[in-house]
Amino acid sequence: MLAEALEHLVRGVVDNPDEVSVRDKQLRRGSILEVRVHPDDLGKVIGRNGRTATAFRTVISALAGRGDARVDFVDVDRRR
Repeated sequence: MLAEALEHLVRGVVDNPDEVSVRDKQLRRGSILEVRVHPDDLGKVIGRNGRTATAFRTVISALAGRGDARVDFVDVDRRR
């Protein structure tokens, strides 16, 4: 549910909504939502001084309630 809500929010902000993907990883400390967007849209998702990313994190943490959920914006240009 959280992944779908985050994906919906991010798709509304970016220029390439078809390239948005959100993956839910379950860890011991809670879940991590990994957001991948087109490289040209990364700045829009993060926002000036990280304000947009902080807003996404605030909404998701409110939806998560007591379940810990973190949001991670993955830079797809970087190779592991």
